Amino acid sequence: MLFQWDVTGRPLGSLYEGEVDDYTRELAEAVTEHAPELDARITAASDDWTADRLGAVERNVLRVALEELDEGEVPLEVVLDEAVTLAKRYASEDAARLVNGILGRLAREREQTT
Repeated sequence: MLFQWDVTGRPLGSLYEGEVDDYTRELAEAVTEHAPELDARITAASDDWTADRLGAVERNVLRVALEELDEGEVPLEVVLDEAVTLAKRYASEDAARLVNGILGRLAREREQTT
C-alpha cells in the first residue's frame, strides 16, 4: 500500500479505489508515528543514500513495507512484491530496483536477527 500524505500533501487516502479501510488507516498512522525510526533503518541499508534523498514514492513504499514486516501480518514475499510493483507503477523501473535492493537488504538483516 502506498499513501498520499507525503507524495501529494493531500489528506490520507489509499491509491486504490474506495474508502480507506481500518487496516489501511492503522498502517498509515503507524508509519507516520514511526517515520523517523523507519527512515533511520532505510538510511542504514541504503549505503550512500539517506532516506530524505530518496523520492517520496520510494521512501513511503519502503516505510510501509518495513512497518508491514515489523507487524508480522504480511508475508515477506507479498511485501516485496507489493513494494516493487508500487514503486514501478508510481515512479519508475529504476525506483523499483532501488526499492527491491534496499528492502531485500533489510529483509535479510531482519532474518539474521530473528
